[in-house]
Amino acid sequence: MRGFDAAYSFGFYEDELRKLIHLFKYGRVQTLSGPLGRLLVRALPREQSFDVIVPMPLHWRKRWQRGFNQAELLAREVGGRTHTPVANALRRVRNTASQAGLTSAKRRENVSGSFRARKRAALDGRSVLLIDDVMTTGATAASCARALKRGGARQVTLLTLARADRRLMMNPLLHDSNFSGRSEDAQS
Repeated sequence: MRGFDAAYSFGFYEDELRKLIHLFKYGRVQTLSGPLGRLLVRALPREQSFDVIVPMPLHWRKRWQRGFNQAELLAREVGGRTHTPVANALRRVRNTASQAGLTSAKRRENVSGSFRARKRAALDGRSVLLIDDVMTTGATAASCARALKRGGARQVTLLTLARADRRLMMNPLLHDSNFSGRSEDAQS
């Protein structure tokens, strides 16, 4: 089963955007959810609408440690601005190792089977907007999208604040200063 159908990101995971995401996520500056939510809405195509917004779930242990789920705060901001309901339709059924430093193949293996759609999520035939802060390889989002589709979702679109371009990490000369902030990726 294929993962997400499309992906949109506001920008690249670098410079000021990276600093803001780190302040929000690790510095626990939850008030950044408003301004970051406005950036997320700007990355969405105006002609597209969704039946429900689903935040990327955290394992209960990580949520307890951090005190909040940054994706849920962002999802609520986007939901309020687009008048779209937000549902915690996914759960993380196992705590996974950090994805940082893992190869694409190891990332897919690490998150495989880690997510399940909640039984009462009412996803049948619905178009879902999955929200997270950063996409690197798309392995986590693809695993979530597969779980949402097994739960009945017709379509899953990913929306993130930032996309980590691994090519840029290897060669900064590949940076495109004309990046529009939107990217579509039907592969996972």
